[in-house]
Amino acid sequence: MFFEYPKLLWLLVLPLLLILNYIRIELTDRRPHLRVPVLEQWRSGGRTPLAVLRHLPFILRIAALSLIIVALARPRSSTQTDKIESEGIDIVLTMDVSTSMLARDFNPDRISAAKDIAIEFISQRPSDRIGIVVFAGESYTQCPLTTDRATLINLMKEVQTDLIEDGTAIGNGLATAVARMKDSDAKSRVVILLTDGVNNRGEISPQTAAEIAKTYGIRVYTIGVGANGTAPYPVMTPWGVQLQDVRVEIDEALLQDIARTTGGRYFRATDNTKLSEIYSEINRMEKARTTIDSFPVYTELFDRFGLAALLCLLLEMLLRAFFRPLP
Repeated sequence: MFFEYPKLLWLLVLPLLLILNYIRIELTDRRPHLRVPVLEQWRSGGRTPLAVLRHLPFILRIAALSLIIVALARPRSSTQTDKIESEGIDIVLTMDVSTSMLARDFNPDRISAAKDIAIEFISQRPSDRIGIVVFAGESYTQCPLTTDRATLINLMKEVQTDLIEDGTAIGNGLATAVARMKDSDAKSRVVILLTDGVNNRGEISPQTAAEIAKTYGIRVYTIGVGANGTAPYPVMTPWGVQLQDVRVEIDEALLQDIARTTGGRYFRATDNTKLSEIYSEINRMEKARTTIDSFPVYTELFDRFGLAALLCLLLEMLLRAFFRPLP
């Protein structure tokens, strides 16, 4: 056991001072009293049960104060756990947020389905560092690599289509993802790039971005999302938002080339179920493991001392309530 704030233990001087003061008062007590010669007092040596009980409330109060001081010092215990296996992978989820992701061939639409399934994927990778990059006409980092699952999930929920200029800059999105992990020392580095269109914007071509990823040993899994043929797309009309069938155009040849160049794979998702299966397959494929020699596991002990202090105070109150002669 050790203390997080050991300097607070100096406060234990206070109970000691109170004990010395109590002894001084007992020795110099000048209250009026009457001595009665009773044989029973001689037999008990002057230490009757009532005389002992008279000091018990003070003892309990001092014990409670001491226990509270110890609890404030935050006692903890630790154990060492050896040879713990953990995932050693850095993953950047790179998501297309162009307006075409609002198409309703997924439920409720492409971008919502992609976010929900990505959140499920994040939850299944508790030991990996994961980041989020979004792109449309340009790209930016929504979340850098982190193991903070709560932050990742909250930032994924905030992804939407109207944050940046419209378009599909696949090369920029991939280049941004590569930049986020090029200095990583993880055993495996992966980009999962999801898009539903054809590259039509950006300063960096997708092929160039793929070559850069290959240089850094980053594997890219590409996912094309969209139904075969046409998909219902919400369009604003004088009569409100109406769904119109729009032709689905995905540059599958480009996505296959990116995956092939970097040693990854290309997947085509036509509905929610298929997209979920793709993420599950990637989850199974990316299982590089590393070993952590040991790490401390801490157990907080202050609550035990606090509970003991509470019990002492309750016992003192009971003694004072049921034994009237006690001061």
